[in-house]
Amino acid sequence: MSANPLLPSLSVVIPVYNEQDWIERSVGALLASASAASWPIEVVVVDDGSTDATPSRLDDLRERHGITVLGQANAGRFEARRAGIAKSSGEWIALLDSRVIVDEHALTFLRDQLVDHPERAVWNGHINVASEHNPYAGFMAGLVKVPWRKYCANPRLMSYGIEEFDVYPKGTTFFCARRGLLEGSVTAFASLFDDLRFASDDTRMLRWIAEHEWIWLAPELSATYHGRDSFKKFTQQAYFRGTTYVDSYIASPGPARNALFGALAAGAVGLVFAAKKPKTTLAAGVLGAVAAGQVVRKCGATGPEARAVSTLLPVFAGGFGAGVLRGLAMAGRARLRRR
Repeated sequence: MSANPLLPSLSVVIPVYNEQDWIERSVGALLASASAASWPIEVVVVDDGSTDATPSRLDDLRERHGITVLGQANAGRFEARRAGIAKSSGEWIALLDSRVIVDEHALTFLRDQLVDHPERAVWNGHINVASEHNPYAGFMAGLVKVPWRKYCANPRLMSYGIEEFDVYPKGTTFFCARRGLLEGSVTAFASLFDDLRFASDDTRMLRWIAEHEWIWLAPELSATYHGRDSFKKFTQQAYFRGTTYVDSYIASPGPARNALFGALAAGAVGLVFAAKKPKTTLAAGVLGAVAAGQVVRKCGATGPEARAVSTLLPVFAGGFGAGVLRGLAMAGRARLRRR
């Protein structure tokens, strides 16, 4: 950690599961950014029961860079982060995902902000998605441009509170806050599900934080996310996100929950209509997907992201919808059991 009393101490917690191809690049970029900022940091990586070569990669990183490595049986990202936060020692804690490459000057910006504006207690990273040659990642990047268009169409230094929580970028992909806030969000965490591997580990934590502090955004605090790169992984992610979306928003009034209810109603009507007029339904679906691509383009998506949305929307909708139904069933079972 930093020996300079003017520099805040920073710990970076990275949960990882089966990312043998990315963890070295992620940690390497993080350390390079810290070096460029002349900011010694503590790095804590938590291996959430990986079954590939990730553990050996972590052993090598520990030997070469002196990072802290923890191991646990597979329990999900929330439990991995909780273990990492408990092990870390910094007064500020950053959360970083293992497929994220921190930009070289990102930590210089963060360092200056924490020194010059310590009252800005929460920072959400500006995430660029490597989507030019990966339509699956491009789809996800394009889709969020719609609800987050107030920032995505014009990225700039800004902040928001709980009242605007649903309409600005948020996530623990690259996120930094004072230790007390993160620890408080972990203590207050409660899921609708019994199995925390499917819980909304980021949205629930961040909503609690937004109730206590403003969340700051800036394009200078940037990193690049490398998403899933195959059709199979894309459909699995859509299914998983549908499940976690239920945990994120079903109990929280607002635009996101309204969108969920609207999508469920539209899906039910669509199924009935498809049974009666399948050709008309198919044509309407194609036109809707093309229109969706145009909408995300106007909201700040790149050309490849807009094309990915137009192409993959029907596939995503099916997987996401199935995940929502799974999430509703899981929440219902948990509620009955807790009674």
